[in-house]
Amino acid sequence: MSKGASCVLEQIDEFHWRVPQTYKPGMRVEGRIVTDARQLELLLKDQAVEQVANAAFLPGIVKYSLAMPDIHWGYGLPIGGVVATDVDAGGVITPGGVGFDINCGVRLLRTALESEEIQGKVEELTCALYKAVPAGVGSKGFLRLTEQDERKLLVKGALWAVEAGFGTREDLEFTEEQGQMQSADPDAVFKHAYERGRLQSGTLGSGNHFLEIQKIDNIFDEKAAQTLGLHKGQVTIMIHTGSRGFGHQVCTDYVKIMLECLRKYDIHVPDRQLACAPVTSVEGQAYLGAMRCAANYAWCNRQILTYLTRQVFEKFFASSWEHLGMQVVYDVAHNIAKIEQHTVEGKQRTLCVHRKGATRAFGPGHIAVPLLYRELGQPVIIPGDMGRNSYLLAGTEQAMEESFGSTCHGAGRLKSRSQALRTLNQQTVLNDLRQKGICVRAATKGTICEEAPEAYKNVNDVVDIVHSAGISRKICRMRPLGVLKG
Repeated sequence: MSKGASCVLEQIDEFHWRVPQTYKPGMRVEGRIVTDARQLELLLKDQAVEQVANAAFLPGIVKYSLAMPDIHWGYGLPIGGVVATDVDAGGVITPGGVGFDINCGVRLLRTALESEEIQGKVEELTCALYKAVPAGVGSKGFLRLTEQDERKLLVKGALWAVEAGFGTREDLEFTEEQGQMQSADPDAVFKHAYERGRLQSGTLGSGNHFLEIQKIDNIFDEKAAQTLGLHKGQVTIMIHTGSRGFGHQVCTDYVKIMLECLRKYDIHVPDRQLACAPVTSVEGQAYLGAMRCAANYAWCNRQILTYLTRQVFEKFFASSWEHLGMQVVYDVAHNIAKIEQHTVEGKQRTLCVHRKGATRAFGPGHIAVPLLYRELGQPVIIPGDMGRNSYLLAGTEQAMEESFGSTCHGAGRLKSRSQALRTLNQQTVLNDLRQKGICVRAATKGTICEEAPEAYKNVNDVVDIVHSAGISRKICRMRPLGVLKG
């Protein structure tokens, strides 16, 4: 990253650092990074802090340009970035603040199985999932949709899957937005996105997307865990994927449109990857409508993958998924923009909150939290790499006050995919994982190195920061047993 940004960072307290508004002429607010001294050294290796400063130029931005401890370089806004703009004060929306994999997110399922019951069976079960779940670049699902079907899917999201027999209404209850963002506009989606998405619904995809068999190895809050139906030694399933080629194409199409908007609306940003338009503009509303379609596509995708996972478990254990207790704990979105009400400087404001590689973490009592969890706060799912741990946390009131109800979304990369391929050996990575009792199946050999634990920050350290900073609180920790990678 630039030497200037690293030198100008000011420590506010143990877990907060500031990029002063004076760092670059034209910054409308300061930058704010939630991290500690050790993680700060890691993030200074790329351009992420510079991107935090660049986002502070966005018209209508309020409070600060914010980043979480899993921060690393991304397109326009860093991964781990949170930006909120005031809709009624000319606030903008930027596709670069959402990302290409719109609503890349995570779903956690609990089961009635104890880890001892699958001991010695994990490899066989992982192989069964690998055969049933389409994974990898360009993978195709079992659905054959007409354009009319696809349009309905984009409006209904996970509800479409449930109505088609791929789940239950209870699944929707424990999904963010009930798996269906309102005001999705299929007419705002261009032809190529339809073409890319038609055959990919019900597929895992590639890169960091995964399906994991896990066990709970630590409980931090017994009461909260009981509310969520969780206990130590229990087998859980985690599904991490997004909107596949459909969402990527939506972002690609609207980045081009937003580049023209910079001139049209006389907007000046230091990085054209932050091309944007006012939320209330024709272009801003069109992008919102298309982005919501992609978000709904992703929720439908995770619902169908849930169905496929349940089918595998039913066949493997010769029992119904209901008897196996395979219920959705919660499903959260990562890359998304939402219109939300937040208090800023003592006033209620309508904000467009961009969370890119960040997770919603609404506190106790919020109406958007499922009634069963409302006293607890919104469940927050933070996956780690395939060799360490993943976490379940809950949102806090402090998050509502400090981070627009947001927290981190994962561990965050240390090495780029190309660096990982150059420096790591596939067989060595697999041997190390096997020694830890972790079975891995991947669509390509390269994925093993790209997604190796060494390519990521330690999720335990990252989660400790958001817990200690008060923007989410730990409930339980899971460790991987069997991993299916795209």
